Amino acid sequence: MSKKSTDNTITKIISIIDKIKPYLISDGGNLEFIEYKNNIVYVKLLGACAECNMMDITLKDGIEQIIMNEIPEVKEVININ
Repeated sequence: MSKKSTDNTITKIISIIDKIKPYLISDGGNLEFIEYKNNIVYVKLLGACAECNMMDITLKDGIEQIIMNEIPEVKEVININ
């Protein structure tokens, strides 16, 4: 994957995360983009999301699915907490 293609994908990922953030913030959480490497998005769940027992569901059934639906080359979203 070219640098330009990767940069374009990162821009799309950040845009999607920016759309998701208000929902997490309204529940006392937040989400930070860390890195995109080898078709994997690395994020950090913050605030209430970091300690929530529903974190894995939020990450895999919510955030990951939204990103993968918009960007098919993304294979996984991983929380680095």
